[in-house]
Amino acid sequence: MSAPSSTASSDEATAQAEAVAGGEPAETTFSLSLTQDQKDIRDWVHGFAADVVRPAAHEWDEKEQTPWPIIQEAAKIGLYGFEGMAQFFADPSGLGLPIVNEELFWGDAGIGMSIMGTALAVAAIFGQGNGEQIGEWIPRCFGTVDDVKVAAFCASEPNAGSDVSGVRTWAKFDEASGEWILNGQKAWATNGGISDVHVVIASVDRELGSKGHAAFVVPMSEAKGISQGAKVSKHGLRASHTADVYLDDCRVPANYVLGGKDKLDERIARVREGKKSKSQAAMQTFESSRPTVGSQALGIARAAYEYSLEYAKEREQFGRKIIDNQAIAFTLARMKLEIDAARLLVWRASWMGRNQVPFENAEGSMSKLKAGEVAVWVTERAIQILGGNGYTREFPVERWHRDAKIYDIFEGTAEIQQMVISRAISGIPGLFGSSAS
Repeated sequence: MSAPSSTASSDEATAQAEAVAGGEPAETTFSLSLTQDQKDIRDWVHGFAADVVRPAAHEWDEKEQTPWPIIQEAAKIGLYGFEGMAQFFADPSGLGLPIVNEELFWGDAGIGMSIMGTALAVAAIFGQGNGEQIGEWIPRCFGTVDDVKVAAFCASEPNAGSDVSGVRTWAKFDEASGEWILNGQKAWATNGGISDVHVVIASVDRELGSKGHAAFVVPMSEAKGISQGAKVSKHGLRASHTADVYLDDCRVPANYVLGGKDKLDERIARVREGKKSKSQAAMQTFESSRPTVGSQALGIARAAYEYSLEYAKEREQFGRKIIDNQAIAFTLARMKLEIDAARLLVWRASWMGRNQVPFENAEGSMSKLKAGEVAVWVTERAIQILGGNGYTREFPVERWHRDAKIYDIFEGTAEIQQMVISRAISGIPGLFGSSAS
């Protein structure tokens, strides 16, 4: 096999070689080393996860209730709040938020989701709102240290999960009152009904399918006609509140549509004329958040791997440590390999998203797909390594396994992620004839 061709001339290559030989390293911009600030944030969040989150994990999982005291503790130290989130988002490498999420979800995924679930609504407001809306609504998503709030992103519906074009919630503008009227039902909303700020995806023109969607801010404290439906009793992430949200002639002012009504009218007009529009409201939020969701799955997987490793080094069977068995040792090796490989995909996608590098091959979906599958597989192997102990609630690996499974499902199932990737690499937008994206 011949060596790959180079765009540099032979003279340039010779000069580079001479520079290296002479002790002058060639300039490079590639590095996987974390900065000191990133290391400090990682260690800070890990300390909170180890000292506050993990000791409380079993209790709140059993209660199936929102851990408000722990959210407040996170707010007191600046981990939960507008300034902290802005700092994590501002990391020019894009790694700030994934690092925080991995460490927090290493502590516990249910509590982690209670703390970080607000971020999805924040991402929608930041990505689609105008400057005035960002300044008004994002701080309200968090509340204050003394009066902590959470926020909800409401996209899915009973008959519209992966297929976002199936959204039936609709919004109509009332010219007489200058208000939007929203009607419909949202399902599986994290923090749904217990939030002050709800970001709701609704259709303003059903004939346009998903291109006719818009995102609306619906504050529980102001809007009439919004209410919580049934709270979902879940397999995992049980400390995180999930519920249906009902909108019954719910009225909000004209400027509560993200981006503003004028821009929405312009976008809808372009679509009606057959012109290309920007990303769909729901999918724009999901695509930007997928690497972060992947980092959450990584935290769960890493917790299970580390626990299994220590267990295998201490547990004795047939007169020797079980890690001395090749089957156990090789499984642990594969667990570590898969976690590290998934993290590289998450970091790549996070860097691309932060630096506005297009996901030409659906790199965001790749990161979420891989990390979710790794979390499910690693936690299952952890149960196997612990044997009967792994199947009991006296050991945390069964909870991690329950928590991991959702990462194969929400924010785009594994099947949808593969569809998105296959469309991207083939260049065929309508591949498989499905409208889901």
